[in-house]
Parts: sequence; structure tokens; C-alpha cells
Amino acid sequence: MVYKVIETSIVTDEEIERILNEWTGKGYAFESIQFVCSVSSRRPAMAFLFFTNFPCKAPGLNHGNESGN
Repeated sequence: MVYKVIETSIVTDEEIERILNEWTGKGYAFESIQFVCSVSSRRPAMAFLFFTNFPCKAPGLNHGNESGN
């Protein structure tokens, strides 16, 4: 499994939607989002978006499709 973390300081619905569409379009699955707020404001200052992906078959990796014989 491969993890991808995207950090953005532009925390708008348009930017989050753009990031989601970009990385899911590349084959990653969206897992979660974490917002970081400053002490003086309730509006998020940053966001971290977490994605996962299974890499293409690489030599030596068993993805459960092989019999193991």
C-alpha cells in the first residue's frame, strides 16, 4: 500500500474539491482530511488530505491473485 499526504494552505471548497478530483483521478482512494485551526480563528488555516493506493504489480509482491505454488 502507498500513502499520499497533500498539504494545502488554501482551505476553500474549490481547492479541496480540486485536490480530491486530481488524486482520485490518479487512482488514489481518499481516506480522510484533517483541518488545522489557529488559536485566534475558527476558520482552518491548513488542511491535510490523506489518500491510499495499491501500486502496480512489482516483482516480489503478492497481491493475493497468485496461487503461491
